[in-house]
Amino acid sequence: MTSTAPAAGHALRERYDAVRGATERFCEPLEVEDYVVQAMPDASPVKWHLAHVSWFFETLVLREYLDGYTSIDDRYHFLFNSYYNSLGEQFSRPHRGLITRPTVADVQAYRRHVDEHMRELFRRHEELGLAIPADVIEVGLHHEQQHQELMVTDVKSLLALNPLRPAYRAASAAPSGEAPAVEWVGTDEGVRSIGHDGRGFAYDNEGPRHKVFVHAFELASRPVTCGEYLAFMEAGGYQTPEWWLSNGWTTVQERGWSAPEYWEKRDGRWQVFTLAGMRPVDPAEPVCHVSLYEADAYARWAGARLPTEAEWEVVAAEAPVEGTFVESERYHPAPATGSGMQQLFGDVWEWTMSAYGPYPGYRPPEGALGEYNAKFMSSQNVLRGGSCATSQSHIRPSYRNFFYPPDRWQFMGVRLARDAG
Repeated sequence: MTSTAPAAGHALRERYDAVRGATERFCEPLEVEDYVVQAMPDASPVKWHLAHVSWFFETLVLREYLDGYTSIDDRYHFLFNSYYNSLGEQFSRPHRGLITRPTVADVQAYRRHVDEHMRELFRRHEELGLAIPADVIEVGLHHEQQHQELMVTDVKSLLALNPLRPAYRAASAAPSGEAPAVEWVGTDEGVRSIGHDGRGFAYDNEGPRHKVFVHAFELASRPVTCGEYLAFMEAGGYQTPEWWLSNGWTTVQERGWSAPEYWEKRDGRWQVFTLAGMRPVDPAEPVCHVSLYEADAYARWAGARLPTEAEWEVVAAEAPVEGTFVESERYHPAPATGSGMQQLFGDVWEWTMSAYGPYPGYRPPEGALGEYNAKFMSSQNVLRGGSCATSQSHIRPSYRNFFYPPDRWQFMGVRLARDAG
């Protein structure tokens, strides 16, 4: 546990208020019915997200460091524990949408209860010098930002199931014109260092920083667009097994895929569901909501491949963290503009061909936080860069996201790579 000076504690309190406030602002357009329903086993109701991120601060901070703290309801410890086996049993994840009680109002009261006591903890630190677990609180804030992103994508999956295709919030979307031509940006072979460099916050799975050898490669200057992906579809992309990994082809057959998630063909034209409702597919926008299998098949069809995470990070380490993030409240990727390397951050998560596993010398933290990343290092692939649902203050070049190959309800896209020479 690390504490911090009162002035730094004040800044941490301000960040706490900002992150918690951003969660509340996302919920403002929702109706009470939107909080309760669970669209699929991988998603969670908004009400559960609100309670779980509060449970995190209550369990790992308030119960440990604020004398005299009592929970608003001790039964919440079971209901809103996600996967921390070291902290006790959990309610079944696929059935979170069946929890009608506590009500939305009860959960909002729970959040207020936790916030009041967190502010009391900060006050005691600033005025009385009480030690606070600054590192755990920082993890909790980034954890809540992760759940903010999940709320965006889970609400989208929920509203898309409604035959009325309701909008989370209305927004205008003007035609964007043509995407800039793809440029191939080369990188020479050599030994490079990847992983978090120790400056600022990082999750444990981003280190240790270590050396890797990369062969000479080229990276596409922008993500694959909807228009380019549509050409793959029209060329028989979903009907040609030669372009697919074996498990990918099986998944396509079993699930009946013929287009990215949220695409629908109406009157002979492709439409896409967005958080602003249905609208025509914009050929210039980055394609999103595609699985690793679809990303890999497209890359093979295009005569390229997916990058490794090391290749991606070598290039991204030199790039500014710029793009379309959740702060824009667009909730959809934007077309690339201009020339040169673009959209490495924001807009769409970019699949890599790298399996999610530990870096050399990795050791998970002790205690409950050791369950945060380490136990998921199996059967998943790494994605990089963040998306239009990610907070700009949450992403960095070393950030490693991970999902299973068939997953596609997140804003997942494609950037191509190829061997140089």
